Amino acid sequence: MSDMVPFKLLISREEALKRILNSVKPVRRVETVPIEKSSGRVLAEDIVAQEDVPPFDRAAMDGYAVKAEDTYGASQQNPRILRLVAVLHAGESINTSVGKGECIRIATGCHVPPGADAVVMMEFTEEMKGNVSVKDAVHPGANISPRGEDMKKGEAVLKKNEVLTPAKVGVLAALGHKAVSIFKKPCVAIVPTGTEICEPGSQLKEGQIFDVNSYTLAAVLSENGAQVTRSPVVPDSFDSLKSAVVRFLDHDLIVFSGGSSVGERDLLVKVVEETGKVVFHGVQIKPGKPTLFGLVKGKPIFGMPGYPTSCLSNAYIFLVPTIRKMARLPPIKPNTVKAKMGKGFVSGSGREQFLSVKLIGGKAYPVFKKSGDITSLAQADGYIILPINLDVIEEDEEVTVTLFE
Repeated sequence: MSDMVPFKLLISREEALKRILNSVKPVRRVETVPIEKSSGRVLAEDIVAQEDVPPFDRAAMDGYAVKAEDTYGASQQNPRILRLVAVLHAGESINTSVGKGECIRIATGCHVPPGADAVVMMEFTEEMKGNVSVKDAVHPGANISPRGEDMKKGEAVLKKNEVLTPAKVGVLAALGHKAVSIFKKPCVAIVPTGTEICEPGSQLKEGQIFDVNSYTLAAVLSENGAQVTRSPVVPDSFDSLKSAVVRFLDHDLIVFSGGSSVGERDLLVKVVEETGKVVFHGVQIKPGKPTLFGLVKGKPIFGMPGYPTSCLSNAYIFLVPTIRKMARLPPIKPNTVKAKMGKGFVSGSGREQFLSVKLIGGKAYPVFKKSGDITSLAQADGYIILPINLDVIEEDEEVTVTLFE
């Protein structure tokens, strides 16, 4: 007599994702980090300019600070001659003013000296014996970046919940910020299960395989904003699994790999039922049907399929949107390309199927082997979604490939 229990009603991928996202919330914890470590993180505060940037009128070009009216009518044939009264290098300031008929040589970024209202570009001038020949007229404000042109005092230049990019880190630096308040990364515990699983680097015993899933899951989650804790392998027993759930309830999310199919030793669903609530168990997709999602004391728990391809595929489908919402990161907009099938494929699974493919010469070739073969995804450029009950894709049929990168 078998102890195997069949799956309950399978739900669609869309319904599964809807239930997951309705169950998880963004992190609220905040930390302060140096701005050089803030790129890619999410702002926990509005950033308001405390000063004008630039804080003074500055030269936008190397040249000569002048009174614009002194250059009117200037041309190559009829230059205006101005007296050079000072030289201003980058980072310097002087008290000398520009009077009528005078000019000051100035470097890009320098404070425009009093009395000047324009800068003549160096290439339209010629300096000789203390005088400068100006061969092009300029208007007031020419080649000057006025005070506050970039950011004005009191302006909210960055908003809470924005993702910091290198350019936005530059804004923080321009405003004089040494550190910034950001939301903490959600903490995720990854728990590999099964006596057949062995840590890489150790000696395999008869019937054992190396742990693949906790490493691929850690890579996916870390790449999408999580702080990951990898647990040692947990045996497939009710008490061990229950103990692991309790041990990691201080994390924001717990992800088990293995232990969610219908075998007699797959007990995670029973643990979740006893300690919390099963939101769903079983999704109408291939690979990845035996996916579990539940809540224990408000903490979301995933039971991912044990087969490496199924586990990693479902990580992209379910874990990535989940952790990005928790980390307050925007959803990923998948990149897709059109391609023709380089080889026909027969499905007949009766489920929505994610078929991994490699792109060669503009054609898509299936590389899926079996759910246990991690190279099914390692060698793939992306995947094709085959709708439920689509049995055959013909060679040269056009398909949409969602790229992994």
